[in-house]
Amino acid sequence: MVRVPFRAAAHRVRHRLSQLVRPKSPARTPGEATGNLTGAGASRPYVRALGMLGVVVVGAWLGLLAVGSIRTPVGPMDTNMTLRPSLTGGSKINVSPLGALELDSHIAPLRLDVDVDRLDPVRSQALVDQPERFSGLQDEVTRDVAAGTRELAVRSCVAVISGATALGLVVYRRPRRALAAGGLALTLLAASGVSAYATWNPKSVLEPKFSGLLSSAPSLVGDARSIVTEFDIYQQELARLVTNVTRLYDATSTLPVYQPDPGTIRALHVSDIHLNPAAWHIIASLVEQYEIDVIIDSGDTMDHGSAAENGFLDPIRDLGAPYVWVRGNHDSKVTQAYLEKFRNVRVLDNGRAVNVAGLRIAGTGDASFTPDRTRPVGGRAAAELEGMRLASALRDQEQAGTPVDIAVAHDPATARQTDGTVPLVLAGHLHNRVNEQLKGGTRLKVEGSTGGGGLRAVQNEKPEKVRASVLYLDRETRRLQAWDEITLGGLGLTTAEVSRHLPEENLEKETPASPSPTPSPTGSPGRPTPSP
Repeated sequence: MVRVPFRAAAHRVRHRLSQLVRPKSPARTPGEATGNLTGAGASRPYVRALGMLGVVVVGAWLGLLAVGSIRTPVGPMDTNMTLRPSLTGGSKINVSPLGALELDSHIAPLRLDVDVDRLDPVRSQALVDQPERFSGLQDEVTRDVAAGTRELAVRSCVAVISGATALGLVVYRRPRRALAAGGLALTLLAASGVSAYATWNPKSVLEPKFSGLLSSAPSLVGDARSIVTEFDIYQQELARLVTNVTRLYDATSTLPVYQPDPGTIRALHVSDIHLNPAAWHIIASLVEQYEIDVIIDSGDTMDHGSAAENGFLDPIRDLGAPYVWVRGNHDSKVTQAYLEKFRNVRVLDNGRAVNVAGLRIAGTGDASFTPDRTRPVGGRAAAELEGMRLASALRDQEQAGTPVDIAVAHDPATARQTDGTVPLVLAGHLHNRVNEQLKGGTRLKVEGSTGGGGLRAVQNEKPEKVRASVLYLDRETRRLQAWDEITLGGLGLTTAEVSRHLPEENLEKETPASPSPTPSPTGSPGRPTPSP
């Protein structure tokens, strides 16, 4: 009985409140009065409009991510062009691993990203064979960019319409609403294109913003204005660079095919790549031709050891073999931390040992970090002290019943301290090969520069040779049986040499245990050559 007066009182309160909110409106039922207080009906159109806009923007963005990019040639280069949502607009050109440059080319909610993937050897060779084409290279690049932009515009229209329509169909489940979302997405893209065209700034190329290693480009090659005014000089330099890189790629293709003996473990020793991207092509070719089991890098993969260079290391993931690496004096702890995240990479430092491809390998990073080529603090004494620590770690492994087969260090001064504690020690740093049997019985092998001295070698009057070695080790004893020294002529030269060497103790055997001799580059059979 008490509930009836309570309900009547509640009804009167709601009625009075509805009159205060809308005094001129006719009397409402209790349910209608409550609905007026929420205000949901008044706000619903705005919510629907904002929801539609959100569906259009997200759907268009997903469409661009899925299918809104194209691969297109620009001159001798292969590029990937993509439109991305952006609050500031502009264009960004990524040149891995050197960095990127940004242009304030336009103002629109879309940014043009251009990723330079690689230099195409076939088109580069065409430029080399027909030098007169360099005079029209600027016009050719302009035509390629225009054609790529047109194709990208068509692809982007399809992408935003498809993305917005598909998402609209998922959210609203009504074909009419979905088609409306697709049409609105196309309208927004067209408006962005008109905005970009209206605000296009062709002079933006004269004032680019550099990042990564390219941030030093103005000091190295002059500012963009001098490039425009002295284009003939830069045209000649471009011709020389394209010619050299093309010849280097051609040289790698002349390597003889090798039929490996399945009874051996094959390790590829590389060193001192110094940020030369062509080295990855060479290494990948050797891994495939020689069926390499493990790659051992004795350091100086980078040039400055900066975080901006880290992207240069990404091809290591796809080389097709485990990668063992030690830090050189041009590699930083930042470089080391980045490589430690790769699944196929084993970073060795402070005498750490790992089992890879049937071998136990230990190593240590360089005692110095001198990316600017200054004299290292501590010098030779620091390198030798680091070698003593490595030798101590090797002895500990021996006493633990897990002897090390190969030790790795960057500096030969460090490597020499391991004499008597390991059968084979590998190093780099000198950019020249050294093969020496140390007094304690350890063989020291120093590899040359697999990067031909790196990108700076282009500045040298005489090109530095590209060097790597394939080591053959017995699968049971894990001792070195033979090695092939691969030498390419370097930038500007097309020679390729492969020479077979045997340890002195194997020379007196009538038939080496493994492997069989490799054909010479000319195709004629050759006898094993004694080591120097």
